[in-house]
Amino acid sequence: MCFLKDWFSNSTGMPANNRCLMKRLIVISALMTVLLHAPAVLADIYMYIDSDGVIHFTNTPTSTDYKLYIRERPQSAGTMPVDHRKYDDLIRQASRKYGVDFSLVKAVIQVESSFNAGAVSKKGAKGLMQIMPQNYASLNVTDPFDPSQNIMGGTLYLRRLIDRYDNKIPLVLAAYNAGPNAVDRYRTVPPFSETQQYVEKVMKLYSTIKNT
Repeated sequence: MCFLKDWFSNSTGMPANNRCLMKRLIVISALMTVLLHAPAVLADIYMYIDSDGVIHFTNTPTSTDYKLYIRERPQSAGTMPVDHRKYDDLIRQASRKYGVDFSLVKAVIQVESSFNAGAVSKKGAKGLMQIMPQNYASLNVTDPFDPSQNIMGGTLYLRRLIDRYDNKIPLVLAAYNAGPNAVDRYRTVPPFSETQQYVEKVMKLYSTIKNT
């Protein structure tokens, strides 16, 4: 069954199946034209069929007549190329300012956000070091998506946790992930699978970065 309005006249004598095939080919051609000429950025594709049955595609709709046709999905962090050295200078500045090991800060960033400055978790943590909104003020963060502010704020938080747990890094990481209250309650790494896996992963990265 052809799903689009028939803008071909039946007087052409073209069989119905051929007319439908021709319409689909035109749709595909028009859509490919939009995709090939669209900027290389994330963009949904919208479609509009006018009164003459002509199909229009765009990634920048100018009226409400356009309806969403294809929602473009962002690449997952795991498939995107990652520059592991992009924020090294900022990490070094924060490391020197707060006396936190460069390798530890970098390992936390890699696990928390995979170096994606725009990362947002399901719980609302934001930025490279996934800072929660309720901690912004105490960590001097006004824009969590600003790499410098986020790294400085996250490193300051690590410094406070290092002092609180007497430089016991597994406890520091557990508190960073699950919160200090959970660590204080159990007096060790809490028995949460997510937190235990987090601590193990960061510790391994920490060791790897430190020895490279």
